[in-house]
Amino acid sequence: MVSPWVLALLPAIIGTANAKCECGYSVGIDSKPHTFSDMLESDFVHLNLKQEGLEYGQLGWAPQQFNKSKSAGRGPHGEIYSLDNVQSNTIADKSVFTGDGKNGGAAGLQLLVGGRLVNDMVTVSEVATAKPHHTFGTYRASIKVTDVPGTCTAFFWYFNDTQEIDVEFLSYDFNRDNNSFPVNLVLQSMQSAQAGHDASGTKDFKKVSLPFDPTTGFHEYRFDYVPGKVKFFADGKELAEMTGDSVPTTSGHLLLSHWSNGNPRWSHGPPTRDATSTVNYVKAYFNSSDTERRSAYASRCKDPAAADAVCAIPDNDASFFFGQQDNMAPGQTVHSTPSMAASLALGAWQWSFIPAIALLVCSSL
Repeated sequence: MVSPWVLALLPAIIGTANAKCECGYSVGIDSKPHTFSDMLESDFVHLNLKQEGLEYGQLGWAPQQFNKSKSAGRGPHGEIYSLDNVQSNTIADKSVFTGDGKNGGAAGLQLLVGGRLVNDMVTVSEVATAKPHHTFGTYRASIKVTDVPGTCTAFFWYFNDTQEIDVEFLSYDFNRDNNSFPVNLVLQSMQSAQAGHDASGTKDFKKVSLPFDPTTGFHEYRFDYVPGKVKFFADGKELAEMTGDSVPTTSGHLLLSHWSNGNPRWSHGPPTRDATSTVNYVKAYFNSSDTERRSAYASRCKDPAAADAVCAIPDNDASFFFGQQDNMAPGQTVHSTPSMAASLALGAWQWSFIPAIALLVCSSL
């Protein structure tokens, strides 16, 4: 039997002729063009992370499995990060990007927090990128946040406890009576570490009210990470900007997490019934710290000024992926299920379990 990954490789080889985007993907940040060499696009409406044999990072993300004690999490309950709490609720029709998935409910990557304690621990969920090579870039996730009070949903970039970029939703804070739906935007830094990993008193913590209810539909949350600056957005509109020495200076992982430990100063809860946050997609366009990928980029990008050498990144288009277009992902790793037109153009996958991150998923204030 021919491996599906051998079959998946063929379109990537054929598709390099007359390729576009050989010099990367661009976005305007503060009216200045920024071009990034690499991309990670995850269409979770169609990408099944739980496929047998492909669930350990081969598709770009590794569901995490570990336990965290209540002392480590700084809450009254421990946490069980369970593979069972990560579910791919996909749609079979590759031309359909909205609607209910095979499990019922909104299609996408489902991250569950259980409504029943197990040995005084809350069952929670997390996925992390398989390689920690994400440096400066624009990072976007389309998320439908749970409406069940008492959880923390997070989309974040992580290197260590003093270099971390967080977008966090506390469902306890949502108030439909006064139409209040805040999102917490955070840079974890040396200052927050010295305060016991409490960033709330630093200049790099902002609670911003969203102009919509994040629990009723999908919205794109984005952060642009460039030297000395991080800018945060929701549906393309700027929410906040943070600058200075708290901005990370290295490469790291991307993570998606949904958890609770009953901490009355942060997650509250735990929820009394199952709570699910769903991720429609992640689109990351970034510079890689990986030596092989940097070398490959230098080889394929001959003339950045040539027509179609750099491709503009569209905003808020749930159905557009460069990796699903003809010849617009040269040299990129395009993750998809073997039944789709997939390619694995460069770089072997690498599964990684990240126990250190278990201590810092969302701020425990």
